[in-house]
Amino acid sequence: MAQINLLPWREKLRKQRRRQFGFMILGALVLTVAGMAYWHLFIQGQIDHQGNRNRFLEGEIAKVDEQIREIRDLERTRQKLIARMKVIEDLQVSRPQIVHLFDELVTVVPDGAFLTQFVQRGTNLTLNGRAQSNARVSTYMRNIEASPWMNDPKLRIIQNTDNNNAANSSSFQLDLVQVVPKEESKQ
Repeated sequence: MAQINLLPWREKLRKQRRRQFGFMILGALVLTVAGMAYWHLFIQGQIDHQGNRNRFLEGEIAKVDEQIREIRDLERTRQKLIARMKVIEDLQVSRPQIVHLFDELVTVVPDGAFLTQFVQRGTNLTLNGRAQSNARVSTYMRNIEASPWMNDPKLRIIQNTDNNNAANSSSFQLDLVQVVPKEESKQ
């Protein structure tokens, strides 16, 4: 038995094991590459899906932003319309007041006095006129104070004028405030 050579058998076994090991390494390498490729494709698919969702959301956000802009424009238009309606309503409410004011202006002017100019800025009134005497101006101021439509008369200017047609006449300027009687403001 000493003559039997077992080396080729062992050599074949080693070669076969090396070959199997090489196939196993190659198989593991192929599986690893396939797994990495699958993982890459999976992650890339997730990224693409999230990108599509983001683009969709950005599109929806742009639509909502446009709607918000339209709502703001409509709100501005609404506020302008409300302001116009308020002005019209105030004019409708104040329309009878100006009639009452002019009627009251005529009523409170004493004999011997007349108005030459009337200026209204809001509720503030400026009256320019002439009177036969300073006493007529005082009477006019008392009448204004007693009026339910006017209040707080303040004499700004009073001057004696010497005109040929009006002997001893006084020109005056009064500032006063238009008020609305409580019964009128309730309507």
